[in-house]
Amino acid sequence: MLITISVALLVFLAGGLWVALSLVAVSVLAMAVFTSAPVGAVMATTIWGSANSWALSALPLFIWMGEILFRSRLSQDLFNGLAPWMSRIPGRLLHVNVLGCGIFAAVSGSSAATCATVGKMSLPELQKRGYPVDITMGSLAGSGTLGLLIPPSIILIVYGVAVEESIARLFVAGILPGIMLMGMFMAYVIGWSLLHPGAIPDEPNVTWGDRWRGLGKIAPVVGLIMAVIASIYTGIASPTDAAAVGVFLSLVLSRLTGTLSWASFVDGLLAATRTSCMIAFILAGAAFLTVAMGYTRIPSALAEYIGTLHLSPPALLAALTVLFVILGCFLDGISIVVLTTSVIMPMVQQAGIDTIWFGIFLVLVVEMAQITPPVGFNLFVIQGLTRHNLVRIAKSAMPFFLVLVAAVVMLVLFPGIATWMPANVKM
Repeated sequence: MLITISVALLVFLAGGLWVALSLVAVSVLAMAVFTSAPVGAVMATTIWGSANSWALSALPLFIWMGEILFRSRLSQDLFNGLAPWMSRIPGRLLHVNVLGCGIFAAVSGSSAATCATVGKMSLPELQKRGYPVDITMGSLAGSGTLGLLIPPSIILIVYGVAVEESIARLFVAGILPGIMLMGMFMAYVIGWSLLHPGAIPDEPNVTWGDRWRGLGKIAPVVGLIMAVIASIYTGIASPTDAAAVGVFLSLVLSRLTGTLSWASFVDGLLAATRTSCMIAFILAGAAFLTVAMGYTRIPSALAEYIGTLHLSPPALLAALTVLFVILGCFLDGISIVVLTTSVIMPMVQQAGIDTIWFGIFLVLVVEMAQITPPVGFNLFVIQGLTRHNLVRIAKSAMPFFLVLVAAVVMLVLFPGIATWMPANVKM
């Protein structure tokens, strides 16, 4: 039964059918062939129920906030604001890629948008200053994945809705892993620059006045981040309320910087609408697949089978990591989450793995997929910005892929990295 359904799904996806329609089609097939349940009635109530979710309403607002800032002067201000502080650290302005992506990730939630926004400014500037091309592209590809982890993360919202977990607690859980990953990326850049003396060009001397003026350029967006995140963590606002505040403040910031026009407003709104509809459609199909799998009893049977294997939690996580990386070669992160949660969550829960921790683990593994060929979306973004060969870009991103692998190992060895804050921060 599982093999038949899996093959059918692969055929639908390989045939170019939309992910959402593929999920609906395979769900109808599973229920019609293997159960006697009323397919039409179940599909109607499930899809409506999945769309009628207050938690899901934060998704389009956070996407819109990112689209507004994507069309602002944010990338230029990030580079000019961070560059004076990085000029004396080994690796110098390569760290702007890491820190710039980390900051923009906190207002975007999208890996591709983070990579494109920072890359549009940093890649030409670093090339003009003579920085090595490969480490420049690799640091951007790796750091762009921070958009999936650092809150507010779109994929964490999708995961929270799919497994009925608190989105606010997932956001809190993503803070320390996000900071850890930024530190690991910066450590690799420092190590690479020390091993390749002379590869990184010297930067002109800057004064403390230059540094403080640079800090003033990034202060508005950092203030926006703090306002959105703090309102969630202090319990003043729900994620949805905070997203609405973030949209309003983004519009104000864009207006004050002179980048808000009617055309940019409409473009941002339409882009956010398209992305939100795509994700909502996929979530509706995934919800129907979850119910269909419940009727076929595949997840419970699979969980029971996994239980008979007596796999330890680390062994189960290793197997799931391989599965997610393979899926990441062909699907985007959101599709991976919604395709797999209905089947794997019974196994995860039976193994006694915390769902908050597993959400962060899942995002880290999906981040790896963003820079894994042939369908690593960050690789395509950088190819569009640089016109370099995709194979070269993938090779430049490989060290940062290994850094992500090390981060996953750290998370498994020290689960408190993801669970300490949700357990200790009152919300």
